[in-house]
This record gives sequence, C-alpha cells and structure tokens, in this order.
Amino acid sequence: MIADIKKAAEQKMQKSLEALKIDFSKIRSGRPHTGLLDHVMVDYYGTPTPINQVANVSLPDARTLGVVPWEKKMVSAIEKAIRDSDLGLNPMTVGEMVRVPMPPLTEERRRELAKIVKNEAEAARVAMRNVRRDANAQLKELLKDKQISEDDDRRGQEEIQKLTDRYIAEVEKLLQAKEAELMAV
Repeated sequence: MIADIKKAAEQKMQKSLEALKIDFSKIRSGRPHTGLLDHVMVDYYGTPTPINQVANVSLPDARTLGVVPWEKKMVSAIEKAIRDSDLGLNPMTVGEMVRVPMPPLTEERRRELAKIVKNEAEAARVAMRNVRRDANAQLKELLKDKQISEDDDRRGQEEIQKLTDRYIAEVEKLLQAKEAELMAV
C-alpha cells in the first residue's frame, strides 16, 4: 500500500515537472524556435485549432519564424491569431507565407520574463508540495485504520519527503537553466 501511494505521488510530481517544461518552452528567449507558436490557436472553420495543425512552422533565418498554411485562405486567420496571442509578435504576410520577425529582447523585458519563469517554478513547487501533503494524508489514514504501523508511516513519510526533495531540486535546475537562457544576450 505504501509503495502504491509513493508511486502515485511520483507520477503526479513527474506530470508537474513535464507541465513546467512545457510552460518554460512557451516563454521565449532571444532566439526563435518552432515550438513557440504551438499554443497559438487559429480559427479553423469555427473551431480553435493549434497552429501546427493547420500550417507548417519553420525557421527561414535566425531571427524569423515562417508559417506556411496548408490552405491559402488560412493566411489571414493565422496572421490574426499570432497578432492576438500573448507573445507580443507582429506577423507580416509575404505571398502565401506569414513571416514572424522576432524582436530582440530588451533588458527590461528579460527581467519581466525572469519573474514569470520564477512564478512558474514556484507554482510547480507548490504543486509538488500538495502531492506530498496528499500522500502523507493517505498514510495517516492507513495508520488511523490500523492497516500500517507507526514505523511504516514514518518510513513512508521519509520516502515521500526524499521524493519531493528530488523533484524540487529538478525544478531548481530547470529554473536556473531557463534564467541563464533568458539573460544571455
């Protein structure tokens, strides 16, 4: 039973870590990457659809994203979706391609992004602590029902604490790497 609780807690912490990685990938650093537009939704015949399902996103050069829709009439919808997104980008249509120039980040914007990254990391740490709290509550419940001994309870809580510490250290590593990436000019 304790192993099941620990395994469930580890799976939830792993999911929190994966969610943090996805959130970090959405926050742009100085250089563009094709995954930057993945969460942008395009109005595709009345249905919000991720941009990578209606167009091909590429990197024509180091400072520009290129978006080539699979249907010609989607060009304006894609341009509008990118402009309305929270990324602060200004796309331009060139023939059948939407070019998205990436403006260089100012020092002030880098600091704002660093704060956002810290908040995302704190949210992940809180989620992991909540998983720990829930797992410990399950252990206490088993102890109360006399399904495990006090020693098993204490041992289980120690294992869950070690698990939590390991995942929070992983969050710290991701945070430091992302901050370094943001502050690099």
